[in-house]
Amino acid sequence: MKILITGNMGYVGPLVLRRLKESYPGAEVVGYDAGYFAHCLTGVERFPESRADLQYFGDIRSVSPEVLRGVDAVVHLCAISNDPMGALFEDITLDINYRASVDLAKKAKQAGVKKFVFASSCSVYGFAEGGPRREEDAVNPLTAYAKSKVSTEKDLAALASDTFTATCLRFATACGMSDRLRLDLVLNDFVAGALASKRINILSDGTPWRPLIHVKDMARAIDWAVQRDHRDGGACLTVNVGSDAWNYQVKDLAAAVAKLVPGVEVSINKDAQPDKRSYRVNFDKFTKLAQGFLPAVDLQGAVVDLRDGLTAMQFQDHNFRTGEFMRLVTLKRLRESGHLSDALVWTNR
Repeated sequence: MKILITGNMGYVGPLVLRRLKESYPGAEVVGYDAGYFAHCLTGVERFPESRADLQYFGDIRSVSPEVLRGVDAVVHLCAISNDPMGALFEDITLDINYRASVDLAKKAKQAGVKKFVFASSCSVYGFAEGGPRREEDAVNPLTAYAKSKVSTEKDLAALASDTFTATCLRFATACGMSDRLRLDLVLNDFVAGALASKRINILSDGTPWRPLIHVKDMARAIDWAVQRDHRDGGACLTVNVGSDAWNYQVKDLAAAVAKLVPGVEVSINKDAQPDKRSYRVNFDKFTKLAQGFLPAVDLQGAVVDLRDGLTAMQFQDHNFRTGEFMRLVTLKRLRESGHLSDALVWTNR
């Protein structure tokens, strides 16, 4: 078996690579990444990509057919990965997250790939009043990032067949420690702020709802999707991935962090404009289909994981929101230094 992971040098990728190597010890696992965030390591003893059998460095917008030769399953993580980046690089977000994703799927199908696992997002629900959103409910994408995910899902549905199984995993908001860290995620931000300054600043009024999932559990779900047969959910399956127990309001996340990091003050911006990104999500379909691969990490475990991981790094950066663990900051610096073009293509500088 041969598995290709795109975006394996990001936040989620190292855990996915490790999980798949453990689940398929005889498989050839290959990575493909542009390397924008390769330097965002957390002091790990082993370079994460050393676990891959082969690592390609390249732009997802121009994948060579050689990369897909002999591949049985593609795990497609590669994306411009959050709303602030999508706002600044809107056209590039649609180019990378949507057009390049669909082009990769077409090339994969032509090359004889049998499984295509797409990392989508629950952010497609945008602002959703009423009960938790199910997969059959209308989507309401409010950002370039969310819109790109919806468009890719639609095109993958048209490509899927009995010989090309597509699984669109609508992940809850990621959190937790990784070999390559991101702090521009709500729970990660709260823990970093608690450790660095003994303060959590909630930029909203604290009421928006967010479903969360630990990165280890994202890797578990991807493992399930690689194994999924088209007779179990259809040739193209779109499924919310997370746990009903992990639907939280932002203020509750802050309170959970403050409980586990003593001496922390929580500040809520009561005068903030309403955050339009607020939604709860129903995970019944995933719970039914993915027995044995369901989320195993709870909120307390995620906070402890981050607290202990950042403490081991001796993390004390009061200005972390302007540092390398913020994806938008890194891309801006690479552009300003001339290492990336305006189209986010590596230059020779």
